[in-house]
Amino acid sequence: MPRKPRIEIPGFYHIINRGVEQRVIFKDKEDYDFFIEQLSNLSKNFNITIHNYCLMNNHYHLLIETRDENLSKFMRQLNGIYAIYFNKKK
Repeated sequence: MPRKPRIEIPGFYHIINRGVEQRVIFKDKEDYDFFIEQLSNLSKNFNITIHNYCLMNNHYHLLIETRDENLSKFMRQLNGIYAIYFNKKK
């Protein structure tokens, strides 16, 4: 039985995401810079306002505001782009 779709209502969201088994996902300044650049680019493409963010070495927090029903697509893009970058870097 497939899971029920997430409710996507325009508004404010506190997003938390961490590495598998709490592994490090940001190893150096280049990783942080790449993630922030993608966050900025995608927020413009998806019409999302980034109010605040906090990046730790093994997880991150975002405080965002969505205007459209596109939170899942935004997060899929952000995490997918960063995962490809990070895995190729090894």
